[in-house]
Amino acid sequence: MELHQLRYVLAIADTGNFTKAAASVFVSQPSLSQQVGKLESELDHKLFHRLGRRAVPTAAGEILIQRARKILFEVENVASEIHDDPKLGSQITIGAIQTVAPYVLPKLIDRTQKRYPFLEINSYEGFRGDLVDGVVDGRIDLAIVALPIRDSRLATNTLFSEPLMLAVGRQHPLASQRRFTAKDLEKETFIMMGRSSSLADQVQQFCGEHDFEPKIGFRCAQVQTLKSLVGLGLGIAILPQLAQDDSDHDTLVYRQISGRTPTREIGIIRHQQRYQSQGTRQFLEVLHDVIRP
Repeated sequence: MELHQLRYVLAIADTGNFTKAAASVFVSQPSLSQQVGKLESELDHKLFHRLGRRAVPTAAGEILIQRARKILFEVENVASEIHDDPKLGSQITIGAIQTVAPYVLPKLIDRTQKRYPFLEINSYEGFRGDLVDGVVDGRIDLAIVALPIRDSRLATNTLFSEPLMLAVGRQHPLASQRRFTAKDLEKETFIMMGRSSSLADQVQQFCGEHDFEPKIGFRCAQVQTLKSLVGLGLGIAILPQLAQDDSDHDTLVYRQISGRTPTREIGIIRHQQRYQSQGTRQFLEVLHDVIRP
């Protein structure tokens, strides 16, 4: 049994197709099939049912897939630990959700690289689900996301909590009101982040708790686009306090919502079993210096 054979088996399991699996591991489909065939002969069990173009794991295949993931995970950990020589520097990948990344990551990366100039940092901005998947499968070392995250494979540490604020254009009628409640928002048009955004989920939940369904006029992938639309008077938005910026002054007004003010909790996640490289430890050190709960 060879490590590359295990990688091929996992590729087939993940894609459900021999051709797609071969492309994902950069080998020809006949070569991949031949190696899987050798492994099946060695184990004296078929690993996949070939159902047309679909490949479905057999009972034996399910057992091997489960063990193969653990084996390859440990192999990667060993390689990381061995190569993590403090004299050579290291490399990490950091992720953050879109409503945190532009306001937190630049400062963190700048501060970290000034303190640890040999540490190479790659950053990734995405939706919470993508970041969680990246940490689970090892593509991302650390991710800053909205909590809670319920996954026993992940370790979670709270960084801070913040209120969610109403954002309206300067010409909007609500801009002149100092106090208002969720009831005042029922007939407004909302501009929201995409459906995969944790912030969009929180806004939807907030409206549901106050017994109304938000009328959504636009969805955006980036906070800046959302703020531009609000500034033009095309709708209102609920944004985290962190998103307020000096450049918003000419176009936006932020107001706190009376009653039960919606809040969000931001934390950092990492894999429970993944080896914490020197670079990861260094970044966390700076993170906790810059952001204190």
